[in-house]
Amino acid sequence: MNEEIDFIIDSAKEQMESAIAHLEKELRNIRAGKATPSMLAGITVDYYGSQTPLSQVANVNTPDARTISVQPWEKAMLQEIERGIMIANIGFNPMNNGEMIIINVPPLTEERRIQLSKQAKAAVEHDKVSIRNARKDANNDIKKSDVSDDMKKNAEARIQDLTDTFTKTTDEMYAKKEVDIMTV
Repeated sequence: MNEEIDFIIDSAKEQMESAIAHLEKELRNIRAGKATPSMLAGITVDYYGSQTPLSQVANVNTPDARTISVQPWEKAMLQEIERGIMIANIGFNPMNNGEMIIINVPPLTEERRIQLSKQAKAAVEHDKVSIRNARKDANNDIKKSDVSDDMKKNAEARIQDLTDTFTKTTDEMYAKKEVDIMTV
């Protein structure tokens, strides 16, 4: 095939792969009832005037399936870490015992499980839109390219195959996450 067409297809594939990577991150942030350090991954704290990721100012552990412990490297950071967790509004109530912050992860109610499932579905739908936009952009670039009509048709078919593959992947990721959320 033509180098220009190959470049367009590779570019679309990269966009679709980055959409999948983004979806993985989004789904990881939707908690399924079991405590994991990644639940606090997006939290930043005020560290001497600059916003710093929590993982850079404290050690985050899960001593059991329902508890997250945050051990700051400097005791002076306890208040800031507690404030950062509260500001993040992720539904946790941090407890400061003077040494570390302990977060009890409550079991999910049926209503909350349904909400989280809908949230996951919305993330998947948003991801599918990104994949379809990558397809649309690639198809527009193919139409503008200076190659034969047969090459254009073949390239568009390859782009559609990529789109179908990545869309199927998002559906599989959602199905797996939904089982994870709905399992008590």
